[in-house]
Amino acid sequence: MENTLLQRITLDVNICHGKPSIRGLRYPVEFILELLSSGMTIEEILTDYDDLERDDILAALVFATRLTRVKSIYRIAS
Repeated sequence: MENTLLQRITLDVNICHGKPSIRGLRYPVEFILELLSSGMTIEEILTDYDDLERDDILAALVFATRLTRVKSIYRIAS
């Protein structure tokens, strides 16, 4: 199921400056995550953005989960 969802995430240098986006639309994964973290529900997002589908939002969450699967985190010198 995860791999099917991840197929919805696209990378195209001509769309959203090459950021991971939803199905080639101009919705970066980052934007979807910001909406969710602001407290919007999936249903509210789908109501406001009628070209998005439930699986698009789930795909953004799967993508973010995969990004956090790192073995080590290094502090960047400040």
